[in-house]
Amino acid sequence: MKTNFTKAAMVLSLVGLSSQLFAQDDAKDAGDRFSKKDFRTWSIGLNGGMLTHYTPFNSRSNGDFNVPYEQWGYGGYIKKQILPGFGIQADFLAGKVEGGRTGNNTTIGNTRFTSTIDWSAAVSGNFTIANMSLNQKRNILSPYLTAGAGYMSSSANTDAPGGSNTAFRENWFVPIGAGFKFGVSKGVNIDLGYTVNFMKDGNFDGVPSQANDRFSYAHAGIEIALGRKGTSQLQNFSAIAALREASAAESAELKRQLAMSEEAARRDREATAAKYAQEMGDDDADGVANKFDKCPGTVANTVVDGAGCPLKTPVPVIREKIIVTEADRKVVDEAIRNLEFDLGKATIRSTSNATLDRVAALLVEKNFSLKLAGHTDNSGSMALNLRLSKDRAESVKAYLVSQGANASRIEATGYGPNQPIASNKTADGRQKNRRVEFSLF
Repeated sequence: MKTNFTKAAMVLSLVGLSSQLFAQDDAKDAGDRFSKKDFRTWSIGLNGGMLTHYTPFNSRSNGDFNVPYEQWGYGGYIKKQILPGFGIQADFLAGKVEGGRTGNNTTIGNTRFTSTIDWSAAVSGNFTIANMSLNQKRNILSPYLTAGAGYMSSSANTDAPGGSNTAFRENWFVPIGAGFKFGVSKGVNIDLGYTVNFMKDGNFDGVPSQANDRFSYAHAGIEIALGRKGTSQLQNFSAIAALREASAAESAELKRQLAMSEEAARRDREATAAKYAQEMGDDDADGVANKFDKCPGTVANTVVDGAGCPLKTPVPVIREKIIVTEADRKVVDEAIRNLEFDLGKATIRSTSNATLDRVAALLVEKNFSLKLAGHTDNSGSMALNLRLSKDRAESVKAYLVSQGANASRIEATGYGPNQPIASNKTADGRQKNRRVEFSLF
């Protein structure tokens, strides 16, 4: 009854494990090298080889029998790979183990035993070693070690003195092994291994003894990985090589993106410079920049107003000796101190109109020429500062012309941050550098 129950439990365990094995969903194989990778983690193996009672732990002169006889054995396993270097497998084994002993004593004589393994099942940890390749993501040669615990049903038949034939009975055993796997493709490995099975029983060979019996199994077989076609086995995967490859690909992608960004920035700078040159140019040479010229294409030498449009009654130009007095400079200095613009713009605030009106009246009265020089601090780009300083000087000119000043006698220039009068490292210095200078002559 106990034997039948044990067999039934093992069959049910095998069926359950097989159900999990074949019920795997095919994972989506993403083509993006930076996405999560899919691997084959389930595999099955079949093997065959030689069973013998001789092991490295008991020589020919040790144990109940000292003459090994090799017999064929066969087995298989189902394995789940947890990590690249560790997996859990269920092993199955069947076959016969034979041995003999010789002696000159007629009592001992030449005797022999045959132990038949009806079935055996074991659960072992499989430790893959040396899958640390720096250049190859898929290892070709994978040495491994195994260790676990199992349960088997066996019987013994012997003619040795003190021994007896035994019926099939169950015993625990401990399998410890080592081997090599050769990867012949992404899903197939050749498996060469050697396992020593330590019985938890001293009567495996039919001769009771105080020491537990042992036997070995040297085998060759094939392992087939289950899963999506084209994906690699996890046990053959070198994470170090894969990380190096992904890092190199990411570095190349970042370099490509950086080159694209630099090229886009260069094109933007060229477009901005071209637009600024067009807007600040004076195609009709009337003294008004294209951006402020409401009447483009005027005839050369035409007297125009601040908007670049011809004056109906041109202001006569009187050439005379110009004398700039201290009172005149005081009017200009007051206008400079009171001159304010909207933040970051060329729009003159209304609080500046009164002093600018006095400058305009002075220009009309004494027919002075006036040079307007716009300056900024070094905050922002060079192109932006040049444009802003020029625009502010032009705005002052336009206002003065609107108050009757002669546009042809007013020059507006922008210098940006190129002529500071104080340090740009302090807020006070930057405030002093943001200015429009008036020069009468």
